[in-house]
Amino acid sequence: MPITSSETGVVVFAKAPLPGAVKTRLAPLLGAEAAAALHARLVEHTLATACTSGIGPVELCCAPHTDDPFFNHCSSRYPISLACQAEGDLGARMQSAFTRTLPHAGSVILIGSDCPALTVSHLQQAAQALAGGNDAVLVPAEDGGYALIGLTRCDDLLFHDIEWGGAAVLSSTRERLQRLRWRWIELETLWDIDRPEDYQRLLNAGLLDLGSCVNTG
Repeated sequence: MPITSSETGVVVFAKAPLPGAVKTRLAPLLGAEAAAALHARLVEHTLATACTSGIGPVELCCAPHTDDPFFNHCSSRYPISLACQAEGDLGARMQSAFTRTLPHAGSVILIGSDCPALTVSHLQQAAQALAGGNDAVLVPAEDGGYALIGLTRCDDLLFHDIEWGGAAVLSSTRERLQRLRWRWIELETLWDIDRPEDYQRLLNAGLLDLGSCVNTG
């Protein structure tokens, strides 16, 4: 169902799993096809986590468009709605998603698909933090970004002129939350999957069945 309630909506950002277009830093290790397969498994793992959390409607916000066969597969397998990501950099696309969904929900949590360590409990804690009077909630990532951002209101200051993918995303976001004088909470720091060493950590953690994605060479 679309996000049209007073519950906490969950928006999952994901790209279509096209070889050569996703997980490019893992392609030298895995090959482009296996890296794309890993991306697809991470997206499904994230959707399963979001749906199991039970905190509210789940939307898969797709790039480049919703009619990719993988997204149709996801919508047939999970109780989710599909939407297209807006144009622009990551900040512009995130701001657009919040601006579109917040008028219809008490709060909205936005996550990517690169953090399999993000659990049902993390999502529930984030929803509780927003319901408890915080304007924002963050799950910091070890690389200096964040794996989750949840809001009860949106301001473009949080998303403009930030070097997305850099090591200062989280610190910049904290500084802007302070400038807005918003109340926010941060949950435990997690790690995501971008580099070969992250993939080895994923293997060691056993968080999901990697099957044909595994390369032991």
